[in-house]
Amino acid sequence: MPRPSRSCTCAASPPKPAIAKTALGAEESVEWEYAWEPAPLLRSIRERGYEIAAVETSVHAVDLFDWAPRFPVCVVFGHEVEGIRPEVSELCDTHIRIPMLGTKHSLNVATAGGVVIYELLRKYRGLGTLR
Repeated sequence: MPRPSRSCTCAASPPKPAIAKTALGAEESVEWEYAWEPAPLLRSIRERGYEIAAVETSVHAVDLFDWAPRFPVCVVFGHEVEGIRPEVSELCDTHIRIPMLGTKHSLNVATAGGVVIYELLRKYRGLGTLR
């Protein structure tokens, strides 16, 4: 059974034609839940044993490739311009950053999501639990 997907605030939620077009049917097989306020949802996820990881460049952030996630993991992405709200950031167990070269130090949220989820899958497979 697929793990629940969670969404808060400005994220779109099914049913929407644009989501169906992009998801190619996955929106029918992946559990999801919509919550306007993220804090109660994050507290609930923590109580179920999830590590909550913010993808955010901060002074306390660890490099994505050095991060040793404690599965299961809930990954929090912020607004592309404003980032993660301070009250949400405080609820996160870990802050991770995507290492980048050059003068820019951020990616759009869709690209960042792909990079982080791919790395999580790689690390999860390394545990020998998924093939």
